[in-house]
Amino acid sequence: MTVLSNKRGIELDEHVPDVPDVPVGTLVPSPAERAARWTPAASVRAYVALTKPRVIELLLITTIPVMFLAERGVPPLPAVLLTLAFGTMSAGAANAINCYIDRDIDAKMRRTRRRPLARHQVTPARALIFGVTLAVLSTAGFLLTVNPVAAAGSLFAILFYVFVYSLLLKRRTAQNVVWGGIAGCMPVLIGWAAITGGVAWTPLVLFGVVFLWTPPHTWTLAMRYREDYAIAKVPMLPVVASERRVVTESLAYTYATVACSLLLWPVAGMGPVYGAVAVVLGAVFLAEGHRLLKAVRAGVTGVHLRPMRFFHLSNVYLALLFTAVAVDPLLH
Repeated sequence: MTVLSNKRGIELDEHVPDVPDVPVGTLVPSPAERAARWTPAASVRAYVALTKPRVIELLLITTIPVMFLAERGVPPLPAVLLTLAFGTMSAGAANAINCYIDRDIDAKMRRTRRRPLARHQVTPARALIFGVTLAVLSTAGFLLTVNPVAAAGSLFAILFYVFVYSLLLKRRTAQNVVWGGIAGCMPVLIGWAAITGGVAWTPLVLFGVVFLWTPPHTWTLAMRYREDYAIAKVPMLPVVASERRVVTESLAYTYATVACSLLLWPVAGMGPVYGAVAVVLGAVFLAEGHRLLKAVRAGVTGVHLRPMRFFHLSNVYLALLFTAVAVDPLLH
């Protein structure tokens, strides 16, 4: 679900390609232009964009496999569909409200200035109402059709992402994505609760995997867009610390991520499929982290470090690891 992010906790437009470096004002249509271009389809696209679908995709990657693991087989289709539907709404709610909160800095950053609020495609008031409506509907949907534990997890993720990450941490501390990432870990617990009605050590280990994976994933993206964050005065670690420190801390979190992924093997009684995948993926992930460290120690700086290579690999790592989480119970 980012809230499934996130932001996992996660800085939310991670998958948006580079935007040509043109003056911000050229991206903002005049009232007459907006009226001329407005169509129902354009309005729908703008509201969908507020939910940041690409981030939701990444978050849902962690939800479905956990449901397979909780069921130790194929989970009931109605449970999967309801969890996906309301999980998508929950993540979309958090993302839309985040767009409302961050509309001032989004307009300053190349990577985010095409968002609907930055381009005045949706008014701030309507964006906020849209986000709150999704939050209410998703929480009620989980409560009425899934179970109270899943509903509580969904509501907690929304509130944490909005009030703790977006309002309290993001603009105040370089550790914003570390603790803000808790919201992005919640889909793991929600997926498990949707099947079992509770929480256990197994989903908590997977919660730990996503929590530890989030900082290096986000920091390498922030290395690429360091100037953006500096202009917007968002104290991401790459803005306030040296590249060497960022890479060193990212590698430490990468080691912790791999170690936590291996811990699932005995805790959940996983089979050889998961074990082999976790070991191989972990080795590749760590090798890329060491490549970054070697480069920064050699004096390589900026885009020449190729931090986005690590960022994209981290996406692949998480997707394949959780695929193994889903497949292993079917074979073991």
